[in-house]
Amino acid sequence: MSNADGITDDIRKREEDYFRRKDRELVDRMRQVAASADIRKGLEDATGIHDTKSLKDLEALGFTPSTVTLLPLVPVLQVAWSEGSVSSAEREMIVTVARARDIAPDSDADQKLQAWLDRRPSDETFRKATRLIAAMLDHPQGAEMQIDANDLITYCEQIAHASGGLFGFGSVSAQEKSALQQIAAQLKQR
Repeated sequence: MSNADGITDDIRKREEDYFRRKDRELVDRMRQVAASADIRKGLEDATGIHDTKSLKDLEALGFTPSTVTLLPLVPVLQVAWSEGSVSSAEREMIVTVARARDIAPDSDADQKLQAWLDRRPSDETFRKATRLIAAMLDHPQGAEMQIDANDLITYCEQIAHASGGLFGFGSVSAQEKSALQQIAAQLKQR
């Protein structure tokens, strides 16, 4: 069947379907952008970081306003993973530190922490997170930080000693020493 303008009903229907699909895609993209902006605003409020790139990095690393409390524990995890696995003593100490930082059992942050204790975060995660922590230390008004570089380094040292030597006292491996030095340098270079 043909219309006076030369466009068949079938072509018109396909054209309408195409534009409906494009409209839905556009609405979905707008929703994603709005949700991402809400997440970044929540991260900004929680961390005190106002730099858009840093906020996007936090979001890209999988942090949300409900999990950003974990950020200061990333260097501790880095030391724990430096020998290739997390010992039960290190795991217990990390969970104790998390509870002291008000990370509740079964919360989003706790679930992310458990995943990181079971599977090593990437080197990129460690590197970017430490850079972001340094940025947070520069802007301590963020509600989630409430810690300084010396406290973080002390936690890292405690983790390094947790499973070394006799009864957890004594030796710190070369890998742990290297991770400690790297973390201390990054956090104190501000």
